[in-house]
Amino acid sequence: MNDIIKEIEQEQLKETVDTFDVGDTVRVHGKIKEGNRERIQIFEGTVVKRQGGSNRETFTVRKTSGGIGVEKTWPLHSPNVEKIEVVRRGKVRRAKLNYLKGRVGKRAKVKELR
Repeated sequence: MNDIIKEIEQEQLKETVDTFDVGDTVRVHGKIKEGNRERIQIFEGTVVKRQGGSNRETFTVRKTSGGIGVEKTWPLHSPNVEKIEVVRRGKVRRAKLNYLKGRVGKRAKVKELR
């Protein structure tokens, strides 16, 4: 039974996954369906966390839009995620950046990795 589940999960994995880490600023190209039309919308922000493994792995991206913090969680191996572009690398010492939720402006920035 367990081997069957692993085999099904292996089929759902993407061949190439873009390499990024927590603290990086990324652009996620996500497919959006509106009626019978499909388009790609870009969501740019800081990666707050990565969790899970195999085909269940997800990552959360946070951005501020109109002065309000917006977080979106994406499945890494989803067909709705077209590609992930790394805009800049961040220098962090945590696996999850929940402390960014309480910060505004320059304090909400992550230092750039040199």
